[in-house]
Amino acid sequence: MKTPAILILLLAAPQLLLSQAATPPARQESLKQEIRLAYDRGLSFLRAKQNPTTGQWGDAEPVAFTALAITSFLLAPERQPGDPLPPEVEKGIAFLMKNVQPDGGIYVKARANYNTSLALTALLLAPSQEREPTLLAARRFIIGQQNDHDEKGKLDNPDDGGIGYGTPKPNNPAHADLSNTHFALEALYYAQALLADKGDAGKNEPPLNYSAAIQFIKNCQNMPETNKASWVSTDPKDKGGFIYSPGETRGGEVKTPDGRTALRSYGSISYAGLLSFIYAGLDKNDPRVKAVLDWLSENYTLTENPGLGAQGMYYYFHTMAKALSIAGVDFLKLPDGKVVDWRADLSSKLLSLQQGDGSWANSEGRWMESDTTLTTSYILMALARIHATF
Repeated sequence: MKTPAILILLLAAPQLLLSQAATPPARQESLKQEIRLAYDRGLSFLRAKQNPTTGQWGDAEPVAFTALAITSFLLAPERQPGDPLPPEVEKGIAFLMKNVQPDGGIYVKARANYNTSLALTALLLAPSQEREPTLLAARRFIIGQQNDHDEKGKLDNPDDGGIGYGTPKPNNPAHADLSNTHFALEALYYAQALLADKGDAGKNEPPLNYSAAIQFIKNCQNMPETNKASWVSTDPKDKGGFIYSPGETRGGEVKTPDGRTALRSYGSISYAGLLSFIYAGLDKNDPRVKAVLDWLSENYTLTENPGLGAQGMYYYFHTMAKALSIAGVDFLKLPDGKVVDWRADLSSKLLSLQQGDGSWANSEGRWMESDTTLTTSYILMALARIHATF
């Protein structure tokens, strides 16, 4: 692999140039220094949490958590592309490689796509000719997880085109959701560099059905103009935002004037929706992209995960930093007219939340956020994005 993978992750993402102000933000050198210091403390915490025997992090989802920790180390602000791999990363990669399955997935037993997608993203940051067959097999596995319930490409099921937590069984479509779809699309986006390095041989690798993926993403958006599902909210407060899965939200319900039960948009999954559109190839002029950016601006806050309170708060911070950085958004204009430098705002918030031991912790433990390996990795990756794009 000729292209340094860290440059792939931070620089090769599609830049939509969606800034809402003409002047880029001033470089915050003192804040960047604070980020570097906090990052080092966070990595020290992760070092102490690694299992010295197996090399893994976390128990609930050891492959996924190990992959997130590896990514945190490899995105460290002061790390250079040619630097040798830290010993913790070497051990972590060895653990991932021990969990490569015959079907190409990288997982232990369950949540096959979730684990494989995060593992592939992490391994792409540590390029190795020896591991290329494993990476290509993981890519094929993720593509094989895309739903097509009748296997005829008709997209007649709202889950068609999407990807869920995953199953090791072939041809057994699982319930799809936007969070897992965004993780899969992210891994596949960065894996394009792997195919490019393979030259003509890379052209023989199977493609994802991106038209179907976009259809699934659309099926999760509160956008009456493009989504005619019965659950879609006509409340202007929901327009453009996303729900978790077609007909399933975590942001609550609302009764419409015609007596329907509609589903509310919420914060973290709306950032995942923006990322999914970007990775699937939509540009800044697409009305669905504009609509979600409008919703995110109107619902911008750092005191909660909009619609969910403290639940999933650290996933919210992570997807916010990732989505706005990749989309090229420098400022957000809020409903009251205030223009926010979200990078300075978010980094200050995250720095204030760091614990004395270097970790970040969510008192609300839903979606495994009681595990400080997960929450610390989320925040380190968020800070890495901010630092790289200040």
